[in-house]
Amino acid sequence: MRHTDLSRTVSHALRHEPWLYELELDDAGWVGVDALLAALRAEKPGWAALSEADLAEMMAQADKRRYELRDRKIRALYGHSTPQKLSREAAEPPAILFHGTAPETVGRIRNEGLQPMGRQYVHLSVDTHTAEQVGRRKAKAPVILRVRAGEAHRAGMLFYRGNDLVWLADVIAPEFIE
Repeated sequence: MRHTDLSRTVSHALRHEPWLYELELDDAGWVGVDALLAALRAEKPGWAALSEADLAEMMAQADKRRYELRDRKIRALYGHSTPQKLSREAAEPPAILFHGTAPETVGRIRNEGLQPMGRQYVHLSVDTHTAEQVGRRKAKAPVILRVRAGEAHRAGMLFYRGNDLVWLADVIAPEFIE
C-alpha cells in the first residue's frame, strides 16, 4: 500500500470535504475510525482490507504529524478548510513563531496581517526550517516572516497548538510581524 495515497485521501476526507465520504466530523474534528475505514474501503477497491493498523502505520511513516488517533477516533490536527469551524482550546504560544510565504504577498501581509485565507486558521511554524518548507509550496525562494506570538497573545490574539511544529491562530495583526 502506498501510504502517500492513503494520507492524501485521509487528508481530503478529514480536512476538506468529509461530506463526499459521508463522514460527519464532531466539533473538534473527530470521526470514528470505523466510519473512516468504511469510507476509504468504498473509495478504492484495493483498500478492501484497510485496517486501523494501516492508518497507524501511515501516521508513523509520515514526515509530519498530521493526524491524531485516540479512543477509536481519528482527526486531522490542522489544515482544515471545511465550512464548519472546528473548536480548539486556546493555549499560550512560544514567544516567536514563523510563517513562510511568497515574496509577492509580503506587502499585503504588512498592511493586513496574516489571515487564514482558505483555511480555518493561520498556520505558523516553531522554526525557520519548517516555515521555509511550508513557504516553498508557494514560492521557490519564500520569505520567512517572524511573528512575535507571545506579544500578540498578550494583546488578546488567540493561538492553538496544531502539533509539535505547527501553531494556529485566528489572525495575526501586522504590528506583530517582522
